Amino acid sequence: MPTSDSSTDSRPQLRRADGSPVRVLVVDDEPSLTDLLSMALRYEGWDIRTAGDGASAMKAAREFRPDAVVLDVMLPDVDGLELLRRLRADTPDIPVLFLTARDAVEDRIAGLTAGGDDYVTKPFSLEEVVARLRGLIRRTRAADTRNEALLVVGDLTLDEDSHEVRRGGEEINLTATEYELLRYLMRNPRRVLSKAQILDRVWNYDFGGQANVVELYISYLRKKIDAGRAPMIHTLRGAGYVLKPAEQ
Repeated sequence: MPTSDSSTDSRPQLRRADGSPVRVLVVDDEPSLTDLLSMALRYEGWDIRTAGDGASAMKAAREFRPDAVVLDVMLPDVDGLELLRRLRADTPDIPVLFLTARDAVEDRIAGLTAGGDDYVTKPFSLEEVVARLRGLIRRTRAADTRNEALLVVGDLTLDEDSHEVRRGGEEINLTATEYELLRYLMRNPRRVLSKAQILDRVWNYDFGGQANVVELYISYLRKKIDAGRAPMIHTLRGAGYVLKPAEQ
């Protein structure tokens, strides 16, 4: 079993680009271990999803869109190395930390050769797993710094450095508020965002009878982004709005 100590530190929390908690998917078929890992990672302020086999892990990865994965090499339905290949087919740059009870050098090499970013052998300390994950996430972000400025959803692009927005190569001029709203939608593609969330992130105040301003600016964006094209901005009645690639 993993070990732990009671030490704490004052390290700043890692956050996603939109300010929401880092998301980590933990994949292991031992419920007691996933419970312990989940507890330790939630203590970091992170959002955690767990899975006990490969099939549920793939489903969770597609729905949850994690920033990192903790992956056991031995799973009941699929080899962890094969699951890694499937995860990377969907999200090529996602950092993966392998867990294994095997400590042979060839097993470590196999995991890293398959594309794993780091490797922890059981029994491990919870603090070590957290530290390794923090390092992986930071290194991944540093490696992707040049690409982070460009948000891409389907044929829609937004350059956070130049503030240029294009759809299908055609430049679209936006006001400052329209730009901030679109940037928030593009940082959360395929995710339903409520009016309250949008108000909080774009206008920086709480929901309180101001839903009309969100509706108004969504309509402005639609006229510029979707006019004469297959729609990308969708309304889910009673839930909010979602931006996703246009259906061909």
